[in-house]
Amino acid sequence: MAEFLTDIETLRERARKEIEKGPITEAYGADVERVIQVCNEALATEIVCTLRYKRHYYTATGIHAEVVASEFLEHAAEEQQHADMLAERIVQLGGDPDFSPDTLTTRAHAEYDASLDLVEMIKEDLVAERIAIASYTEIVQWLGDGDPTTKRVFERILAQEEEHADDLRGLLERLPKG
Repeated sequence: MAEFLTDIETLRERARKEIEKGPITEAYGADVERVIQVCNEALATEIVCTLRYKRHYYTATGIHAEVVASEFLEHAAEEQQHADMLAERIVQLGGDPDFSPDTLTTRAHAEYDASLDLVEMIKEDLVAERIAIASYTEIVQWLGDGDPTTKRVFERILAQEEEHADDLRGLLERLPKG
C-alpha cells in the first residue's frame, strides 16, 4: 500500500507552485479542459430544461393544468439551480461558463419542446429527465476519482433529476387516460 500522506513540506511546496491554478493541484486526476467542456454541455442542458419547463408552466391549460403547472414551475427553479451549480464549478476549474443562446440547443443533451397538450408536455419533460439521468450517470462514472468535487455536483443534480422523473411519471399515472 502506498504512503497515505505526503510530508507537510512537500505539500506546502506544491501548494505554492502554480498558485494561479487555484483549486487544481497535482492531486487533480482528470483532464480539466474536457471536464469544463462536459460541464458546459450539462449547463446548456439545464438551461434548455429550465426554458422548457417555464414554457410548459405558462402554456399549460385544462382542468388538470394547475397541479401540473405548479410541478413545472418547481422543476424549472431546480433546473436553474443546477445551471448555477455547473456555472460555478466551471469557473472554479478555470473555465468560462457558456451561456451563448446561439449554440445552446446544439450543446444541450435534452431538447426544447413547445407542446401545447398537457400530457405531451409531461411526456416530453419526462424524456428530457431520462436523457439527463442517462448522461449524468455516465459523467459520474467517467469522472470516477479524478475529480471528486465535480462528481459530487453531478451526483447531487442526478438525484434531483431522478426525483423529477418520478414526479412526472406519477403525474402521468394520475391523469385520466384519453
